[in-house]
Amino acid sequence: MTSLSSLLIVVGLFLLGGVYSFVKQKMPRQLIVLISIAAAMCLVAGVMRLEVWN
Repeated sequence: MTSLSSLLIVVGLFLLGGVYSFVKQKMPRQLIVLISIAAAMCLVAGVMRLEVWN
């Protein structure tokens, strides 16, 4: 597990926590969708960079 993949996974999980928080605060839906897309992209990039797939 490289440092970049672990960093991407941590950032993705942090953004998912932000999505949860924004939903609880009833923030605008566009903002929630934007952050959830960014979280999904970070998580997918982090998982794809794992050495397990090679």
